[in-house]
Amino acid sequence: VQLQASGGGLVQAGGSLRLSCAASGFAFGDYGMGWFRQASGKEREFVATVTWSGSSTYYADSVNGRFTISRDNAKRMIYLHMRNLKPEDTAVYYCAAEKGLATKDKDNYDYWGQGTQVTVSS
Repeated sequence: VQLQASGGGLVQAGGSLRLSCAASGFAFGDYGMGWFRQASGKEREFVATVTWSGSSTYYADSVNGRFTISRDNAKRMIYLHMRNLKPEDTAVYYCAAEKGLATKDKDNYDYWGQGTQVTVSS
């Protein structure tokens, strides 16, 4: 099983980034997929999730309206398009897979990627 996140970097406040996550080694279409983030010294927190079909998405209040999660089951990819980035969005972003569901609880997720750093300067 592998989840490979990419697309992080340094961006100015107000800018945009698109994160990608490539999945392999498991039945991707059977899993809800999520993005979480962990800022330095803080706990990992929920950002967004998408159901196995892509028909439903859920967002943390802090990113709702600025971030968009999507998936391409044929390519075994998920994406997080981040707009109007703020310094408080600075964190390591992780993609994760949850069998059957797409919840906000990180403890429910079965597989995790290695993370990609996003840094937003003011």
